[in-house]
Amino acid sequence: MSETLPLTAKQRAVLDFVQTHQRQHGHYPTLREIQAHFGFASPFAATRHLQALETKGVLQRVAGKARAFLPVAQKFRRAALIDIPLYGTIPAGLPTATEQEPDRYLSVDATSLGLRPSSRLYALRVRGDSMTGAGILDGDIVFLTPRDPRPRDIVAALIDGESTLKRFLVQRGKPFLRAENPAYPDLIPAAELVIQGVMAGLLRRLAGSG
Repeated sequence: MSETLPLTAKQRAVLDFVQTHQRQHGHYPTLREIQAHFGFASPFAATRHLQALETKGVLQRVAGKARAFLPVAQKFRRAALIDIPLYGTIPAGLPTATEQEPDRYLSVDATSLGLRPSSRLYALRVRGDSMTGAGILDGDIVFLTPRDPRPRDIVAALIDGESTLKRFLVQRGKPFLRAENPAYPDLIPAAELVIQGVMAGLLRRLAGSG
């Protein structure tokens, strides 16, 4: 479905930021987060951009929800469901040598993750609290895609034979892993660091949702 009116470069950037934030954190950004990201003088500037996106028909507020939007094109398009294998748990704490076992498949709308239906994905359930600073909580399900990581990507990694979920960083040409919780130390490989997947999305079951 085509846009009713063309977007300015800034409006397109705001739309991309809102959608990317939702995919990565499981919720939409606040006005102040939009303001901080773009360096706006006030939250009102963020409001004006969101209102412009609504007026142009590419974003719609969800009634009764404070920070919820719906890309309009998704309302009229049948969901492109893909079956993603869920392979047990991955520690978001100290690495463990626990072998992952296939569990089940999750049917997910690929567009809600900003991915093509042909994307290669797998899922793992998070165990632990080392990534809370990145909005990843114990019990969340993370979707990962096998590709080469970029610095600051969140990755599922095998470090010296043990698996973990951490942020991938490179310093002086040497890769290492970092938690998003100051209680956990950096993980520097002694012999081997294999990136098994890069985080592409997150699924959270809300309390009381069954």
